[in-house]
Amino acid sequence: MSAPIFVMIGAKGGAGSTTLSLELAQIGRRRPGVTIVDADLAGRRSIAVVLDSLRALDEARVDGCLSTIRTSSGIDIVELTPSIHAGFTLKLAVVENLVNDLNAKASLLFVDAPQPFAAVVRPFITRATKFIMVVEPSVLGVTSAHSTLVELVRFGIPVSRIMVISNSRDGKPEIPKHDIERALGCPVSAEIPPRSDRRFVKAIDALRDTIMQLPAPDPLDTLQPSTSTPIGDRRDAHRRRAMGAGPIPVTSETQRVQEQTKSANADPEDLDERSKLKAEVHAALAERLELTGTSLVGNDSQRLAEMTAEIKDAVSALLAGRSEIGSAEEIAFLRQEILDEVLGYGPLEELMRDESVSEIMVNGAKQIFVERKGQLLLAKQTFSDDRQLRLVIERMLAPIGRRIDESQPMVDGRLADGSRINAIINPLTLDGPSLTIRRFGKKRLQCADLIKLGAFTQPMAEFVEACVKARLNIIISGGTGCGKTTFLNMLSNFIPEDERIVTIEDAAELYLNQEHVVRLESRPANLEGKGEIRIRDLVKNSLRMRPDRIVVGECRGGEALDMLQAMNTGHDGSITTAHSNSARDTISRIETMVMMAGFDLPIRAIREQIASAIDVVIQISRMRDGSRKVVNITEVVGMEGDIVTMQDIISYRIDGLDENNKVKGRFLFSGVQPNCLKRFEESGIKFDISKLAAMGSPTANKW
Repeated sequence: MSAPIFVMIGAKGGAGSTTLSLELAQIGRRRPGVTIVDADLAGRRSIAVVLDSLRALDEARVDGCLSTIRTSSGIDIVELTPSIHAGFTLKLAVVENLVNDLNAKASLLFVDAPQPFAAVVRPFITRATKFIMVVEPSVLGVTSAHSTLVELVRFGIPVSRIMVISNSRDGKPEIPKHDIERALGCPVSAEIPPRSDRRFVKAIDALRDTIMQLPAPDPLDTLQPSTSTPIGDRRDAHRRRAMGAGPIPVTSETQRVQEQTKSANADPEDLDERSKLKAEVHAALAERLELTGTSLVGNDSQRLAEMTAEIKDAVSALLAGRSEIGSAEEIAFLRQEILDEVLGYGPLEELMRDESVSEIMVNGAKQIFVERKGQLLLAKQTFSDDRQLRLVIERMLAPIGRRIDESQPMVDGRLADGSRINAIINPLTLDGPSLTIRRFGKKRLQCADLIKLGAFTQPMAEFVEACVKARLNIIISGGTGCGKTTFLNMLSNFIPEDERIVTIEDAAELYLNQEHVVRLESRPANLEGKGEIRIRDLVKNSLRMRPDRIVVGECRGGEALDMLQAMNTGHDGSITTAHSNSARDTISRIETMVMMAGFDLPIRAIREQIASAIDVVIQISRMRDGSRKVVNITEVVGMEGDIVTMQDIISYRIDGLDENNKVKGRFLFSGVQPNCLKRFEESGIKFDISKLAAMGSPTANKW
């Protein structure tokens, strides 16, 4: 006789499915042979961490994947894989054997499963007694539960096998049980009160008793899309009628579940030949290669290289001789499209390969814009739906250990090629997930490249080089996408090789050529809202690392105060960037950011810190034709009363547009001798101010 299997599913991150799995497994104190299976392939290892069993599981591991231990309470723990990468080597046949073995030995199984389900957990899914969906009784939690319910129905799981548990252990429920039932269109089987409530322990015990009495139904040998309406089983309907309550109404939410299910499982005859063939190939690949559903992107291990080659060969074999699609060229295009979906980022792969694309902006599944040579253009590529876009976003984030879900709907990160990504999903977006990818060319722009592009001139380059070598503190300011990071990368080339540099960023984008560089990156909070490391924390820590220079990718908050203090305490030559519209606005922005640090400092004290710390502000702007220019190099002179005084050294004057609608203008020297020339002389750096004077002045050119 098979052991009952309960598949635990969290409707959203932090809903409490893992914790509930551990609590329900305490049935083992009364019923020996209870096993918990950690089937989450994302590598979070939550169960092992909670039970403090990481070392024991690692020692029991077989061939890098499966490991099993028994705890002191008599509960067995099975961990399928310790990491994303190990999941690639986990075969479906191995999991099949594991399930058969557990059925023979265990009396009860709890499976902490990923969602969406990966192919290798199918043996647990098809044999499941019940699927326990844990819902947080909040607006966000119920919205996520609805989406999860749709996915479960699409996967072919009958609603009669889904138990909905309302879990408010960490706070009072925002939404009552009957409203959850009305929103989901199915009954709530149990409610877990807050831990402070005296009914909490009784509720857990009652749920354990319910689970022990559930019979094991026939296995779901072939998962087919369910056509059942999620309104509860007949027994529940009869019970409600007997109580005079009537059946649970089929609400608009329930109808939407049904409509989305029908859409997801449309008759193949309604699809075009191309879409049907793609569906066939994807299904055949899943069957032949036993893919885990985890991304292959960003990992270059030998196993993944072999799997990639295997997938390419399989796709070629499956498309061979399919002349009904069209010409050989069209089949080759379709082959590449399928490979992009399986191995890469789907519709974005072609754009990622295009070196002329500097930014990719995805506004929902059906609208993708790109930036080429400073111009925004609508791309021909689209996603099939929001679900495909969401999977691509998660595929991008998985290798860097970051997550996005309803509890953390915004995320920043970087790809393996150095591209910076920002993603945001519902409920913060109204028209589907949004994804922005800032791409950096394979060839890093050097000083000569920027001069050739007209961003600045040779005399200006020599001046900023002297500023860096003389250890002046520099702020690079400008709007979004104006080239601040590119200019900072270029500027860092002037830092001497014999200095220790510490870089601090949210998402690492800086690539310094010096040998002695320590790169630090902030970290977001974990599922429990703990473990966050802010840029401000890293700036403080960097002061203990004996840096010669501190380079902060961007100041945008309270870290500005720590940066000023570092500049004022012997760490000259520091560089950072900030968002602002002008050099003067940069000073105002830094004042505001210092106030965000939470200290009630007088405004004069803040300005004195700024005046003594910052030496030069380099303002960069994106012109109307898409080109980038250094529009101001401004020196911070000091204080006059309560005002930070500044003087322009170099400005850019726009003269209009040429016949090609390109901005034309001139770089002009202000005619004011910079105070920093004395610093140059003290540092032994020779700079000829006449080179700047030769550029012309505003007065001479009738400014």
